[in-house]
Amino acid sequence: MRRFPRSLSLFLVFLTWTVPLSAQVRGRIDCNALNSRILKQAVRYCVELPPGYDANDSKHSLRSYPVLYFLHGLGENEQTLFNSGGWNLIEDLRQQSKIADFLIVVPDGRRSFFINSADGSVRYSDFFIGEFMPYIEKKYKTRSERATRAITGISMGGYGALRFAFSHPELFSSVSAQSAALITESPENLSVAERAGTSLGSLLGPVFGQPIDAPHWKENSPFDLARKNQAGLRKLAVSFNCGQEDDFGFEKGAVALHQRLQTEGIPHEYHLYPGNHSINYFLTHLGETLEFHSRAFGRR
Repeated sequence: MRRFPRSLSLFLVFLTWTVPLSAQVRGRIDCNALNSRILKQAVRYCVELPPGYDANDSKHSLRSYPVLYFLHGLGENEQTLFNSGGWNLIEDLRQQSKIADFLIVVPDGRRSFFINSADGSVRYSDFFIGEFMPYIEKKYKTRSERATRAITGISMGGYGALRFAFSHPELFSSVSAQSAALITESPENLSVAERAGTSLGSLLGPVFGQPIDAPHWKENSPFDLARKNQAGLRKLAVSFNCGQEDDFGFEKGAVALHQRLQTEGIPHEYHLYPGNHSINYFLTHLGETLEFHSRAFGRR
């Protein structure tokens, strides 16, 4: 996926100087990097800032915004959402007054599944909670409280979003996922697949262990976390969807999570739609995902 040039933010600021005031209805994207003490490397990220964020008048300069953290899929990066058509969709929703103004923050998660690896070599979850969120909420004009903080994701990022929110319902007021990588097979069966050299096994091994570390797998499982933290999750707005013809069979995981949440008495929105595991499916339902979070922010 082609990356934005580093000068993108400056270019967009230049546009706001040269385009007539009446045409300044779009937000801008700020891409940068955080040098992580925990991960011992720079982690790139992009933030979509709503129109009016940079206004100099006192009314807007004192304004702070809710923040939606967006976690990308496997093989993608912090710019995929905006490179794939998501930016135009977001701007259209704002112009149509279908969503309110909030920041959308996308960190680069590489292939981490957004958790700490079983061997402890990559502590992405520790980085996200302990470094990244505090950094973002200090650097940008955000409202740093649970009621105005949400998280979402697609595929690998959908798993990560559910895992973060189900682990830390005290930090997030709403969570959503599209085509989340929810795998219903047992760690033992996955280890067999791993030894057989399947593509799924090769993707899971570096994060979950080779063979799969069963305690680590369960510790990070949205299914197990829903049972463990059911009281906190009842205060969380939850929504997820998946294509009925998902290429990786993740619709089975979506059904299983729906059933688990029902069993635990956790309110949620759940949809299986026609479609597969593709960018077209994602973009088709991105609007309703953003509207879900906008409504959740408005209820607080």
